[in-house]
Amino acid sequence: MEKNTLRSQDWFGRTGKDGFIYRAWMKNQGIPDESFRGKPIIGICNTWSEFTPCNAHFRELAESVKKGVLEAGGVPIEFPVMSLGETLMKPTAMLYRNLASMDTEESIRANPMDGVVLLCGCDKTTPSLVMGACSVNIPTIVVSGGAMLTGKYKGKSISTSDVWRFNDAFSKGEMTQEELTTAEACMCRSQGHCAVMGTASTMACMVESLGLTLPDNAAIPAADSRRKVLAQYSGQRIVEMVKENLKLSDILTPQAFENAIMVNAAIGGSTNFVLHLLSIAGRIGVPLQLEDFDRLSVGIPLLANLQPSGEFFMEDFYYAGGLPAVMKALHNHLHSDQIAVSGKPISENYQNADCYNINVITSIEKPFKSQSGISIVTGNLCTEGAVIKPSAATPKLLQHKGQAVVFENIEDYHARINDPELPVTADSVLVLKSVGPVGYPGMPEVGNMQIPRKLLEQGVLDMVRISDGRMSGTGFGTVVLHVSPESAVGGNLALVQNGDWIELDFANRTLNVLLSEAELAERRELWKPDHHVSQRGYIGLYQQHVQQAHLGADLDFLVGSSGSVVLRDSH
Repeated sequence: MEKNTLRSQDWFGRTGKDGFIYRAWMKNQGIPDESFRGKPIIGICNTWSEFTPCNAHFRELAESVKKGVLEAGGVPIEFPVMSLGETLMKPTAMLYRNLASMDTEESIRANPMDGVVLLCGCDKTTPSLVMGACSVNIPTIVVSGGAMLTGKYKGKSISTSDVWRFNDAFSKGEMTQEELTTAEACMCRSQGHCAVMGTASTMACMVESLGLTLPDNAAIPAADSRRKVLAQYSGQRIVEMVKENLKLSDILTPQAFENAIMVNAAIGGSTNFVLHLLSIAGRIGVPLQLEDFDRLSVGIPLLANLQPSGEFFMEDFYYAGGLPAVMKALHNHLHSDQIAVSGKPISENYQNADCYNINVITSIEKPFKSQSGISIVTGNLCTEGAVIKPSAATPKLLQHKGQAVVFENIEDYHARINDPELPVTADSVLVLKSVGPVGYPGMPEVGNMQIPRKLLEQGVLDMVRISDGRMSGTGFGTVVLHVSPESAVGGNLALVQNGDWIELDFANRTLNVLLSEAELAERRELWKPDHHVSQRGYIGLYQQHVQQAHLGADLDFLVGSSGSVVLRDSH
């Protein structure tokens, strides 16, 4: 390897004043001069924050990465970027995904690193870091933080999906506040992200199936010592990737994205997967379309019996063989010759995998469910598409016609959902407007609206629910999400009124409000937007430039790449 092939040498390889300044200030950290003389500089992009509990163990994980980098002859330099704590950030962490991606992109480009290790775990930290890294396109490897250990409450296994069940029980008076408080401590009993196949675990599976990680990244529990071993090996590997000049664009081909979609179908991954994969594709220049998710999921059954679509937890998934076992079962469907960060075909990541528990990871021949993946519906209610997760839905509701009960915004919903006088029946269709990217802003996880209390008391556990917002990956139900265009920008969802008949025909992938074009046109003439558009700061920038859900909700000016070249020097 020639010294001048290293990007960092444009900083540290200089003579005179410029080289002096770049090296001298770094040396105040106790770094010896030899570290700047042709060794690969490896950035460790860390989303550690105590406001992001899922990633609170990342300082320790970063130390394992550093060991690996040093062992391979590189120089590890850790740096922070904006961390997105899913459970704490208001109004929603999704609002800041694109901002964190900008932070990541500019931090990588502006600093003297030859390769980068992305430490990510909590829902939005994974896509934001990958999006940002794609727009720079230097050698990159991902290390996820891992799921927390399975919670235990009153002799039963619990995790995040049980929050929705506990809430229903609390609403019906079947669970007290004291019991809820006890369950809180029982559920999150170790470091790591949600212990079900929620968005965080889906993202960990996504990066592994894309080929951006070493094998087993997706499922090793955060508290398991093997997570540190994986991090150390990843530190070793990124140094070799720099020597090979193996970049993200070499790995993230159209076929890699197809692999990820098929794997996501087999694991019952989060609906948020759609938004994030579309945005990553947009950054790396792969022409991924919303309809590809449905097309590629057809014929892929649900193999992973994991909550919220099934019974088990991420800890069980790892012990059963993890993602490599699923990918091995899917071998005949996958583009097995796609290159991974190992520099070898991705099939080598799973060819020796075994399934150790057929109750957790089933086979193609005898799947857990025949219905899998994420499906796309279109119609006059969602002319650019909407998303539904059939494996988490009630089968009989996938073919349904009912009258709309409309909530104009999130405040209207909270004020009326449990009103005893709410004109709602089990056959009604709940419609929530103004929770899309622009309207909220940020597209919150409120699409799986709670069942009205009076129906819960009647034993109703699921209804058809429609919104332009998102749903937590830990949620479940017959929920239509990401309606595009959203109501705030004049999508037909904005025109729906109480009592309108809505038909969900999943078999034909359609969602329609049963109104004539003339009636829709007449209502449109009377429609006026009622959401506030900020003129200040990042929120204003976001609302004015965010794309609609069917495009991934990235900012329009961030799509694509600016590369790794810094055009002007600082001295």
